[in-house]
Amino acid sequence: MTTLTYTRFELLRTFRNRMSFGFSLIFPIVMYFLLAGPNKNDHNFGGTKDHPTGLFAPQYYMVGLLAFGAMIAVMSGGARIAAERTIGWNRQLRLTPLSAGSYLRSKIAVGYTMAGLAIVLLYAAGIALGVRMSIGHWLEMTGLILIALTPFAAFGIGLGHLVNDDAMGPAMGGGVSLFAFLGGTWFPITGDGGFAQLCQLLPSYWLVQAGHVGLGVDNPWTLKAWLVILAWAAGMIAFAAWAYRRDTKRA
Repeated sequence: MTTLTYTRFELLRTFRNRMSFGFSLIFPIVMYFLLAGPNKNDHNFGGTKDHPTGLFAPQYYMVGLLAFGAMIAVMSGGARIAAERTIGWNRQLRLTPLSAGSYLRSKIAVGYTMAGLAIVLLYAAGIALGVRMSIGHWLEMTGLILIALTPFAAFGIGLGHLVNDDAMGPAMGGGVSLFAFLGGTWFPITGDGGFAQLCQLLPSYWLVQAGHVGLGVDNPWTLKAWLVILAWAAGMIAFAAWAYRRDTKRA
């Protein structure tokens, strides 16, 4: 069985799981309309007449929820892995010609597909509420977000092979919430104190900064961003490989 064949099978199975599919994609959209809808005409979000911000509220909320929605979507594959382990599907797969590399590549591809759909839906929701940007900003923001998601895709796979089906929901939800909080999804991380320095060492911080391209922020993605994402990606890939080997030995 090739990587392409198994990936097609995984995508079809994912799309047929309406509950998981809906939660991963619809939940961020519902949150967006609840937050941005009442402020759809606010072009001075968070500011006053004397101190205008120039921020369009639907655009600000779209950028903020991109990180949260994309993290949920790309890590949702971990929940499917945990469920597969519960019913013994992984053990059956190991009896087929499917290699470990093909299996992991398929899981990553499905996770990125879900994240891509979440991003497109949030973009569509933003455009529906009046968000407008240059094509360059759309493309730059999307590319940086996809790069910043790499550690989370590996993290989801590692968790799926490490914890059981019952514990996966709390583990993933807690992990995403913590990363989102420390990354500045719900409030801006400002200053240069110890807390800000700590947050800048997390991949979620730079995932949020990637979205800030859409707000017209000058140079939100620095050399430090590349180094942090590279380090976390390498660590999480190693973690996912270790969890997979551990699960294989136990089986």
